[in-house]
Amino acid sequence: MMCSVYKSSKRADTYLFVPFNTNLDELPETLMAMWGEPELVMHLDLAKKDKLALADINEVKAKLDEEGYYLQMPPSEDDLARLMGTQ
Repeated sequence: MMCSVYKSSKRADTYLFVPFNTNLDELPETLMAMWGEPELVMHLDLAKKDKLALADINEVKAKLDEEGYYLQMPPSEDDLARLMGTQ
């Protein structure tokens, strides 16, 4: 499953995953209003990945299938500590 990842111009460390070639105008207005101008970060083939750094890959895939997007919010301090192995 190919997807595109965008970062928010209004919210630091906030990323939007959408299926590749998604027309962003078709996403919910409320999402895009709080999101700001999206900036493309990368294209990613989720079929070739086992995990992602800050999101559960299975949740990302499920949200892409069900809702057409996955919104990754900034990690909490607990999330960062767990990732760094200090918790």
